[in-house]
Amino acid sequence: MYNGLLHLHNLGRWIILILLVVAIFKSLMGMVNKKPFTAGDKKTGLFLMITAHTMLLVGLYQWFVGPWGLQNIKSMGMSMVMKDPLYRFWAVEHLTGMILAIALITIGRISSKKAVTDKSKHSRSFWYYLIALIIIIAVIPWPSSVAHRSLIPGMN
Repeated sequence: MYNGLLHLHNLGRWIILILLVVAIFKSLMGMVNKKPFTAGDKKTGLFLMITAHTMLLVGLYQWFVGPWGLQNIKSMGMSMVMKDPLYRFWAVEHLTGMILAIALITIGRISSKKAVTDKSKHSRSFWYYLIALIIIIAVIPWPSSVAHRSLIPGMN
């Protein structure tokens, strides 16, 4: 089950990245061209938030049950985990960065619903989503990073 969820979580990064880029682009075009905040904009934000929260739940399960998160902390101790870049990435950095990014995605979605003007809706969602994208790109385990993972799930 763990490997299946790992592949799902790996694939989920691409869905989130695509949805984030689409949401950022739509918000940017809405700001620049002074377009109304449409139902399509709302749906993009909603699908992004749902996907991000789903991947968070899958990731939390992996962190608690899998070999790289809590298990390393229990077996090695937090001080040893923090000294090793690979263990620190999985036990602390990836988890913290993703929780922060997902919180920003959620805040961006909620604040775009509460804003008064269409321009402020586009602006708020744009900035929150852009910052979330930067954080996600920084803490994804890319093939060249310390925690290298393949770009396509299941392929090494």
